[in-house]
Amino acid sequence: MGSARRRRRLPTRAVAVTRDQVYGRRAVREGLRGRREVLELWATERAVKAEPWLSDVDRPRVQVKAERELTEAVGTRDHQGVVAWCEPYKYADAWELAASERPLLACLDQVTDPRNLGAVCRSAEGAGATGVVVPAHGSATITPAVARASAGAIEHLPVAVVPNLARYLAEVKSGDLWIYAAAGDADASMWDTDLSGGLAFVFGAEGKGLRPLVRRTCDAAVSIPLAGHVESLNVSVAAAVLLYEAARQRRRS
Repeated sequence: MGSARRRRRLPTRAVAVTRDQVYGRRAVREGLRGRREVLELWATERAVKAEPWLSDVDRPRVQVKAERELTEAVGTRDHQGVVAWCEPYKYADAWELAASERPLLACLDQVTDPRNLGAVCRSAEGAGATGVVVPAHGSATITPAVARASAGAIEHLPVAVVPNLARYLAEVKSGDLWIYAAAGDADASMWDTDLSGGLAFVFGAEGKGLRPLVRRTCDAAVSIPLAGHVESLNVSVAAAVLLYEAARQRRRS
């Protein structure tokens, strides 16, 4: 009998492991306290000495690295000596957020700066908001820079992405959920508006403002009274002011 024919072994493919990068001391610390599993953690010797909580981390083990290694890994020096790799961020369901009891949402229309998105998330989490909603196109979504700017708030705050913001707002608005456009030219100010019920604020990008269709979809518009010479506030500051005013009214209702 002839020798048995050898089977050709196909080359094995490496399984791609998807991981999210998080950097910055507060962002990583909240990542360890949040819902995602932290898979790998690097820190410089200086950071370990300055941040006692790094010495208390059991899993994963902190790997002490040179600062240049962290900079090369993240592509920026803005890491504060701490970098982690986590499970991918899991976005929330925007319709479930809107269906919550007396929801408080911050919706962003074409806000592309990751620092602004991160700052809005930080304010929203602090104000006890239900979540943040952003469109899938023409808007910043969750990235390492957003996690850093949010000081880790994204690890606790639901963030949802929708295909079309105007359509989403039209579908979820109801008697239990009012949609307010944040607009400097609005006749009604936040002092004169009842913000104690279920509501969603919609904020536009600086300079451009809200797109016409998005604004027309809103039930009403509300402004922040300004006493100085400037005509508007940064979108993240405006979001903080309105969200905290809504939170204040809710506590009193």
